[in-house]
Amino acid sequence: MDLSRLEPAAVWRHFSTLCRIPRASGHEQAVRDELMGWAKARGFGAQVDECGNLVLSKPATAGYENRPGVVLQGHLDMVCQKNSGSKHDFEHDSIEAELRDGWLVADETTLGADNGIGVALALAVLESGDVAHPALEVLLTLDEESGMSGAHGLRPDAVRGRLLINIDTEDWGEFYLGCAGGADVVVESALASVPVPGGYQAVRIVVDGLRGGHSGVDIHLQRGNAIKLLVRALQALVAGGVDFRVARLEGGTARNALAREAQAVIVVADASAETLQAALGRVGEDIAEELGGVDAGFRLRLLPESAVPLRVLDDDACRRVLGALHVAPHGVRRMSARVPGVVETSSNLGVLRVSAEAIEATLMVRSLLDAGTRELAAEIVSLFSLAGMSAEVREPYPGWAPNPHSGLLALFQSVYRCEFGGDAAVKVIHAGLECGILTAIWPDMDMISFGPTIRGAHAPGERVEVASVEKAWRLLVAVLGSIPPCASDPV
Repeated sequence: MDLSRLEPAAVWRHFSTLCRIPRASGHEQAVRDELMGWAKARGFGAQVDECGNLVLSKPATAGYENRPGVVLQGHLDMVCQKNSGSKHDFEHDSIEAELRDGWLVADETTLGADNGIGVALALAVLESGDVAHPALEVLLTLDEESGMSGAHGLRPDAVRGRLLINIDTEDWGEFYLGCAGGADVVVESALASVPVPGGYQAVRIVVDGLRGGHSGVDIHLQRGNAIKLLVRALQALVAGGVDFRVARLEGGTARNALAREAQAVIVVADASAETLQAALGRVGEDIAEELGGVDAGFRLRLLPESAVPLRVLDDDACRRVLGALHVAPHGVRRMSARVPGVVETSSNLGVLRVSAEAIEATLMVRSLLDAGTRELAAEIVSLFSLAGMSAEVREPYPGWAPNPHSGLLALFQSVYRCEFGGDAAVKVIHAGLECGILTAIWPDMDMISFGPTIRGAHAPGERVEVASVEKAWRLLVAVLGSIPPCASDPV
C-alpha cells in the first residue's frame, strides 16, 4: 500500500506502519514494541505501564514551556472484521487498502482507521520539528475495542498534562464533549442434548449480505442483525409446524459490531423438507421487504450439510434458547430528551455461539446515562434467567458527561473559525470513548474529542476521507500553537 503521495506525508507514513502490523484487541504488543523502538531512537520519552499502555513524551518547544501540557490520546487496537470469503488472517497479514474517489478503503476487511488515523496524527505531531507545542504526551491505550481494559488500568500519575485531546471520533467538523457509557451482558450456560433420531437430514441455514457497522453510531439506522434475523427465521419454522432440531447456531464476531452473518445447522425430518423450504421462503420475503433501502443485500439461504451431527438440543433447551434470543433486546431502546437526535440507550446482540452442549452470547448495552446502562443490562440478565440460563454484567464503564463551559472547546472553536470559517458542531456521541473512564481518573482535566471522517467503522469496507485527514492535521497543529500561557484557567 503506497501512500507516499498523500499529505500530510508523516501522518500517512505512520498509518502505513499501523496497517502493516497486526493489532487486534489483546494482541497489540508487536505494534507497541515497534512504536517504542521508534520513539527511543528519536530521543522521545517512552514508557509502558503495568497494563501495557504506551506513553510517549516530548518537551515543550522553545517559548511554550509555561503553557499547560497536552495529552494526545488514542488506542492501538482495531476491530477485526472480514467478509466470509476473505482469506485475510488478522494475526499475520497486513491490511490491504486502496485509494478510491478521495477515500482510503479496505474492501474485504476493516481498515483500522478507527483508531489508526488518530494514532498516526499524534505520532506525526510528536515527530515534527516544525509544530509548536507545550509539553506533549501521547497516550496510546490497549484493548479499547474489546473492553477498555487499558484505560481502566491507568494510574493517576500516568500523564502530567492538563489538557487532553482524544482523536477517536469520526466526523470532521464536529467536536465531541460527551459519550455513552456501557457494559457487556455475557450469557454462558450448559444445555441439554439428545442423539439425532432416525429419519432426519442435516441442512444449513445462512443469513448474510448485511452491511453491519458500528453498534453505537450506526445502531439507529435500522440495519439488520444477522443473529436476530436467523432466530426469527427459526421461530417461523416452529410456527409453521416444521419438524426440526437445532445442532448449532453461530453469528457475529465482535460485541461492538452489528452482526453481518449468522448460520444454523439443523436436522429436519424427511417429511418436513418441503415445508421447511416454503416457510423459509415466506419469512425471507418478509425480511427482505422490511430491509429494502437499508440492507438490500440481505440473503436467507438453505444449503446442504453433508455431515449429520451426532447430537442436537433437546426440545426444552431449543424452546428456551430460541425464545430468549427472539425477545432479547436489540437496537434503540430510548432516544435522548436532553440531546435531540442522539440515541440515549441501546443494545446490540453482537456474538452468539450455540452448540448441542452450551450457549455463549454477548450483548453490548450503551447509554448516555449510567443508570440507563444498569437498567437495560439488568433487564437482559432477568430475561435469560427466566429462560433458565446464566447471565452476568461485565466490563461496565462510565459515560462522559458534557462540560459546555470547557475552555478547550472554546479554543478549538476559535481556531476552527480562523482556519476554516464558521463554527464546528458540538456533539455527544452514542459510542464508547475512553474519555468517560479518563474523566473519572482525572476529573480536573479538560477534554475534547475530534477526528477526520471515517465511514463503516467495525465492518468490511471501512474507509477514511483523505481530505479530512489533512484538515484534522491542520486544526491540531493550529490548536497546539495557540494554547495560551498558564493562568488560573488553563486555557
